[in-house]
Amino acid sequence: MLAYLALAAAMVAGANPLEPGDHKRALTCGGIRRSYIVHVPPGVNRSKPAPVVLALHGAAMDGSMMAWFSGLNRKADEAGFIAVYPSGTGFGPLKAWNSGGLSGPLAAGKPDDVAFISSLLDDLETVARVDTKRVYACGLSNGGMMCYRLASELSGRIAAIAPVAGTVTVEPSKPSRPVPVIHFHGTGDTIVPFEIKRGKGPPFVKLKGVRESVGLWVEINGCHDAKPAETLAQPPEDLPVIRETWTGGKNGSEVVLVTIKDGGHTWPGEKPPVGFIGKSTRKVSANDLIWEFFQRHPMK
Repeated sequence: MLAYLALAAAMVAGANPLEPGDHKRALTCGGIRRSYIVHVPPGVNRSKPAPVVLALHGAAMDGSMMAWFSGLNRKADEAGFIAVYPSGTGFGPLKAWNSGGLSGPLAAGKPDDVAFISSLLDDLETVARVDTKRVYACGLSNGGMMCYRLASELSGRIAAIAPVAGTVTVEPSKPSRPVPVIHFHGTGDTIVPFEIKRGKGPPFVKLKGVRESVGLWVEINGCHDAKPAETLAQPPEDLPVIRETWTGGKNGSEVVLVTIKDGGHTWPGEKPPVGFIGKSTRKVSANDLIWEFFQRHPMK
């Protein structure tokens, strides 16, 4: 009987998959009405399970702003994955994630965003054919911080993560499996600094520095084989961009750090929409490197 019910559920899930294009979805989690946007690429084979990339916005943004800021839809259309843009909670489009480490006024009434992402994936599977071994998360700033929390607390559903300009804000609990990580950060980031010093960093959030964050996941995944650093870009054509890789982890996991020297609080490869967030590399595309990394790391 249980086998029959499981088969029936699998047949119902995604029985009428969404057409190519952008779709708004809503659900209730923890008594709060939540929303997300699904981008289905035009070339996707709707009869076959597709990989999914969750793209988590930064603070004072929402899902639609993340789609614009990251330019990820173009990569989704090229590569054939479903891009999903959830929205955090807050006022109007000024939303944020409970990535942990909150203090002051942000600590009050914080929602369970890990539960929301899990519920979102349940809902998505009713309207799309999802390859559950290839569900990934990337995120900007506060969204990158949330990626680290998902890796720690939802590792049974998230295959790999790609934080951009966001660091660890909670002490990681032991995940149920290794979670590969590729992290992007600019040394000139003044919003989430590369190195966290006393009195620096955004208010009301306790942050770890970039190397401490990456080092935690090198240890968690058991990636003790450090490869020689690679130069991905250099002056005068671009800002210096260095990639460091740690391999040899459990289940073939790896950890990668892409450092943009003098880079700001940006999404590498995309033009910064406002000047105060700093410089960005245009030669090195975060979207390209993220998808290349994700392809190597289905859930094992």
